[in-house]
Amino acid sequence: MSNPQIVWLRRDLRMKDQPALHAAAEAGPVVPVYVLDDDRPKQSGSDRCFGGAHRWWLHHSLESLGKSFGARNGSIVLRRGDSVSVLASIADEIGAEAVHANRHYEPWWREAEEELKDALPDGCELVLHDGNYLMPPGTATTGSGDPYKIYTPFSKAMLDLFPPRDELPEPDTISQPSDMPDSDDLSDWDLLPTKPDWAAGFREFWKVGEDAAHDRLEWWADEVAAYDESRNLPSKDETSQMSPHLHWGEISPVTIWHRLKDKRSGGWKTYEKELIWRDYAQNIIMQFPKYPDQSYRDYDEQVLWRHPNRGHLIQEELEAWQQGRTGYPIVDAGMRQLWKTGWMHNRVRMIAASFLIKHLLIDWRHGERWYWDCLVDGDYASNGTNWQWVAGTGVDSNMFPRIMAPLSQSEKFDAADYIRQYVPELSDLSDEDIHDPPEGKRPDDYPEKIIGHKEARERALQAYRDSKGE
Repeated sequence: MSNPQIVWLRRDLRMKDQPALHAAAEAGPVVPVYVLDDDRPKQSGSDRCFGGAHRWWLHHSLESLGKSFGARNGSIVLRRGDSVSVLASIADEIGAEAVHANRHYEPWWREAEEELKDALPDGCELVLHDGNYLMPPGTATTGSGDPYKIYTPFSKAMLDLFPPRDELPEPDTISQPSDMPDSDDLSDWDLLPTKPDWAAGFREFWKVGEDAAHDRLEWWADEVAAYDESRNLPSKDETSQMSPHLHWGEISPVTIWHRLKDKRSGGWKTYEKELIWRDYAQNIIMQFPKYPDQSYRDYDEQVLWRHPNRGHLIQEELEAWQQGRTGYPIVDAGMRQLWKTGWMHNRVRMIAASFLIKHLLIDWRHGERWYWDCLVDGDYASNGTNWQWVAGTGVDSNMFPRIMAPLSQSEKFDAADYIRQYVPELSDLSDEDIHDPPEGKRPDDYPEKIIGHKEARERALQAYRDSKGE
């Protein structure tokens, strides 16, 4: 019998179209290993440990994947510690022939992959696969062979290169060594909140795991045609809600693309471009590894931003935004949805992000880190790329002087019922009044606007001019 094959699991928690697992299962007995490694993200310089929402999803996703292996008379080895040390130790213990892993592009994982090559015992090699994106970063390049910085030509190049690779089937059977390495008990990791248990809304909103992801895809296949028009309407929320399943690798984008590729609707074409945006974000952090922490464009950051550490009033405004108490119903609804469910409607994400950056003039990185901590789909590349796009600081971004008007956005995209759901103190207001409660109709338990829109716009434009030395 062949020597054991380790599968290093990270954000690829699935059986189907899992290149590392597929290759390992063909080569010999499989030892899947997930290492809860909080140290390497800390050492990356940006302290990217999983937030509470991440940990909640991770627990349930590992639990689901464990059941899938159990149905094939297999199991996953769970360990805590440094990924490189743990994997090298297990490889030595079981005489592994190879460690198979899908490539990850966060800087701490790229560093770990390089270190692991040298740390493995003699006779064991690291075999890296491409499995989490439509195409490996670096596939789409300019005519001169350089990576793209701007999304539109990147997207066009990707479309010209399609189709993506074929899907891989899940292994029919999983063979494992008779003596498996010791494993932690998932419950001992304390990934779930207990005191207090704040996850009731998560449990109500989400189904987690590979089966749930495929169920969601089948539903989405019937709904995607309307996506081009419905994606901006938070009250209807006709979005795929596939982002956490994609982030954790419970389903691959290749699987989604092949399931929907024969659709001819504008909705599918729009959704396809959003899948490409996900690849684009990886393309950006390959070029700029610290992109979610460092602005790309030059400007005087000390002039533009009102930093919370400069005074308690600015800190209070940041907390009001985080808690959904800004006095702008659409913003507050979004921030409360985030806290309750670990997710926020995409249109509202942009509105809430723009409000923090341009109405409150608070550094985009405070918002990026809040989303990172609170989102079940908080993704290093996508989150950073999206925030820099809204802030106007990115390599490809919206212009800073383009300031979203949250009140008119709320009315334009018919957010009345969405506001009623997440800001219940406004639930008795009419559709006409709920977007911007007028004087005399604003409930006593709902705050006044933290700043007026016109005042905020003028202040932001002046701060921008000052930061550019104009």
